[in-house]
Amino acid sequence: MLNELYKKLDSRFNDMVEIRRYLHMNPEPSFKETKTAKYIADFYRDLGVEVRTNVGGNGVVATVRGGKPGKTVALRADFDALPIHDEKDCEYKSTVEGVMHACGHDGHTATLLTLGKTLHELKDELPGTYVLIHQHAEEYQPGGAISMIEDGCLDGVDVIFGTHLWSTKPFRQIEYRVGPIMAAADRFEIKVKGRGGHGAMPHETKDAVAIGAQLVTALQQIVSRRVDPLEPAVLSIGTFKAENSFNIIADEAQLHGTVRTFSEETRTLIEQEMGRIIRGTAEAANCEIEFDFVRGYPTVDNHENETMYLKETAEQVPGVDAVAESAPQMGGEDFAYYMQHVPGSFFFTGAMLEDEKRVYPHHHPRFDFDERAMVLAAKTLGAAAIGVHDK
Repeated sequence: MLNELYKKLDSRFNDMVEIRRYLHMNPEPSFKETKTAKYIADFYRDLGVEVRTNVGGNGVVATVRGGKPGKTVALRADFDALPIHDEKDCEYKSTVEGVMHACGHDGHTATLLTLGKTLHELKDELPGTYVLIHQHAEEYQPGGAISMIEDGCLDGVDVIFGTHLWSTKPFRQIEYRVGPIMAAADRFEIKVKGRGGHGAMPHETKDAVAIGAQLVTALQQIVSRRVDPLEPAVLSIGTFKAENSFNIIADEAQLHGTVRTFSEETRTLIEQEMGRIIRGTAEAANCEIEFDFVRGYPTVDNHENETMYLKETAEQVPGVDAVAESAPQMGGEDFAYYMQHVPGSFFFTGAMLEDEKRVYPHHHPRFDFDERAMVLAAKTLGAAAIGVHDK
């Protein structure tokens, strides 16, 4: 059975590329992926596969029912793009100004669509049921996973698997990890409310820029001086806005950023320490500072049995040269929510380009990946889904 699956997937590499490049040229940002959702649903309808649309929003769920009894296995792919301008020079460059698939979700979708088609063709010989979850809005909190789960996408599911094509990991390598593999991803907003005035008379003002700059420096010391150095944590300030003329002292400044952690204790510590520093800074500057800490995706915490099974499965997949334990990644993923409801595992499929000059990280305007990795991702997901019935 697996050999037939592998053979069919190999023969459909060009189909995967065509799907991926169409999606890459026609990206849609989080919560606005209506055309992409229709494309996915139409793909399954044309095959005669059972499909449900508008699941928790723009989500799409297709179901392939095998001809033999068995477990219900879910496989998930996300399909939203990012608000990034595509700077690549290639024939499949994004045609949508300021929107780009800069994280590989186009490849995830092409992978699962092609795998779904193959499973459908083999359904009479397959045990169990295969739930193909095409998720919207992974890139922007609160994400699409929560609403899709609430809308029943995991009803009856026994186990779930997912993968992320990774542009900086070697092609032909699968990486797994038991326990936390991706961090909790939180964001924060700080608004300094000072008192503006003439740049020549700073003593009559409460300089929001100077106060904001103090916060930038002080907040960085939370990780370096308050968090256990053996505990991974990141606090990054991504924006600092205080626009004025050159000779005007700003009355307001806004800072936005993110916090990444693996333990709830560290997550809570950072939130509390941020609040303490901000309150103290406001008191010292005799001004008001608003602070909003928004808890985002929890840690992606892989289940041991399913992850070790995935590792053993990947080691037998033709074309996979190495199966390695992954270091924890500070990036976030709302796949975490699925594994709070059912056991499962999330893994990385190496997709680094051969030309080192073209290798860029995720969320970069020149991001791209080796499209051959989609076949290996499909084979690994397919083998895991089929083999789980023997466990």
